[in-house]
Amino acid sequence: MSGTVERLWIKRAHGGVMDPVDEMELLAGEGVKGSVNQGAPRQVTLIDRQRWDRAAAELDTPDLEPAFRRADVMLTGVPLAGTRGRILRVGGARLRIRGETRPCNLMDEQHQGLRAALDADWGGGAHAEVLEGGPVRVGDPVSWEESPTGI
Repeated sequence: MSGTVERLWIKRAHGGVMDPVDEMELLAGEGVKGSVNQGAPRQVTLIDRQRWDRAAAELDTPDLEPAFRRADVMLTGVPLAGTRGRILRVGGARLRIRGETRPCNLMDEQHQGLRAALDADWGGGAHAEVLEGGPVRVGDPVSWEESPTGI
């Protein structure tokens, strides 16, 4: 299954604005270059556009701003649910999915009810470690690497 990078953001301050960008650099073992979270355990956070749209529909807010989720990368065409341990190629980088990103109270500060709407089915997305760094641009391809078991 393959998809596309749809949107990118860099968080330059804790609790600060998510700055939209057209490209970013991912650093191996560190995360998003220039992010306040660079070097944190959750090096890169990802959200699935289709899952986001489902939450927005549940809230009857089809134009809900995806930056409210406070993720680094929005992907389309690549579901993230249940992908812990899988390797994802995103533009010029390789990521290992470490786990589900659980929505927190910041979601309700952005839009009331958003936390609950993102609670099921990995709606808050996934977090990953950067195995191989590289540039990531809006429009770049995204694809899963095959595992030895063919998953």
